[in-house]
Amino acid sequence: MPRTNFDELLEAGVHFGHLKRKWNPAMAPYIFMERNGIHIIDLHKTIVKIDEAASALKQIAKSGRKILFVATKKQAKDIVDEKISTINMPYVTERWPGGMLTNFPTIRKSVKKMSVIDKMEQEGTFKNLAKRERLQVLRQRAKLEKNFGSIADLSRLPAALFVVDVMKEYIAVREAKRLNIPVFAIVDTNSDPNTVDFAIPANDDASKSIALIIDIVVKAIQEGLDERKVEKEKDPPAKEKKQPEKKDRDEPRRARIRRPASEGKPAAEGDEDGDRKPSRPRRKAGKVGSGPAQGGEAEGTGRTEEPETE
Repeated sequence: MPRTNFDELLEAGVHFGHLKRKWNPAMAPYIFMERNGIHIIDLHKTIVKIDEAASALKQIAKSGRKILFVATKKQAKDIVDEKISTINMPYVTERWPGGMLTNFPTIRKSVKKMSVIDKMEQEGTFKNLAKRERLQVLRQRAKLEKNFGSIADLSRLPAALFVVDVMKEYIAVREAKRLNIPVFAIVDTNSDPNTVDFAIPANDDASKSIALIIDIVVKAIQEGLDERKVEKEKDPPAKEKKQPEKKDRDEPRRARIRRPASEGKPAAEGDEDGDRKPSRPRRKAGKVGSGPAQGGEAEGTGRTEEPETE
């Protein structure tokens, strides 16, 4: 069942594209017609693309990974901030910091500064600072909160990127491509759909159009999170049953390893106690007589002594 219908998209103005002179030829398969110098997007193809993107995002959310939303244009800022915060996903609405994905460890350091300042405030170390230093720290905290507050929970690279305007967020798309991160994007008639993995042909300038598509995406992600929660509730009992079996299986193995090496070996013949006879010390090769030394032969050596002659 499709997640939206033709009439709903038509009312939101999803079909309106850019002027004909601003179009990108790569968008030709998604353009229905031209009217009054403006390209009209084929909404039937938009419905198909929305369903594909929503299904893929649902599977990513179900696997427990994060999806980063990027929308820094005025029409999309408030919409993304309001809707994405309900599903606890990271998002960027102020400014895309260059190297956020390719230089992620440095971005994490900036995020950790916020937690350090918060810890200082809780412990009361602010009182030991001068008034001027305190103001500087608070200003730094406000700046970090504005730029990185929405990605504070992003401890590792996201599994996917959702972009509202490909032309405006081209740096984010390039970084994601370099790291092989799949990109979902709303693509207008002036953009190239080949730069992203899941392109949704739609109007990326109208707030109603953006709100409708974001709302569909949020519902799909929420479905994935709910399914993950249900699976987690079913899994723990099964794991608890398997653990004792694993312990029982390992116990005999440990007992065998701890047994002394001498146990279980048959005693040597002629030895009642089963103790092994001490082995003779080896000597170097040499001729040693079986009986007493004869002919001037020295005991314990292989050399013979010649008799003295007068």
